[in-house]
Amino acid sequence: MDQRGAPLEVIAYSLRRERERIGLSLSELAKRAGIAKSTLSQLEAGAGNPSVETLWALGVALGVPFSRLVDPPKPKVQVIRAGEGPVVHSERADYTATLLASCPPYARRDIYLITAEPGSKRESDPHMPGVIEHVVIVSGRALVGLTDEPIEIATGDYVAYPGDLRHVFEALEPGTTACMVSEHV
Repeated sequence: MDQRGAPLEVIAYSLRRERERIGLSLSELAKRAGIAKSTLSQLEAGAGNPSVETLWALGVALGVPFSRLVDPPKPKVQVIRAGEGPVVHSERADYTATLLASCPPYARRDIYLITAEPGSKRESDPHMPGVIEHVVIVSGRALVGLTDEPIEIATGDYVAYPGDLRHVFEALEPGTTACMVSEHV
């Protein structure tokens, strides 16, 4: 299983961007987050190995969600295979956090459990403008995404696609289940 960490260049860029946005010095942000200035300097230089706790503390000190520090820009259709994605490890427990999708400000999300069997596909007409659908396969395999270009995903895989375009969900194995989040922005 590929357990890559959150890209350090994304974290470095995000920390600098957010720190400069609110006009804090390295020293002041480090003090507010309760971390060493040298640690923050390393992180902004794209070095080090930040823990979940360090990034949460920096997020709180900057007044931004954790996801804003680790989430790289995304293409229109995004696929994260099982074992992929920006992973951040805890320093206090056997625990990792893998960010799949961050919630934009003022967004509304609906969460669905999908159960489907092979032999028929669910074709959906476009939803209201701005809808994004996120799907994680819990068991089985399915073709999911835009009607003209569905992507085969299996247990643990994630895909996001515009729900305001025609899209499809087609089970490829008996007992296929998925978690689907419909995000309305």
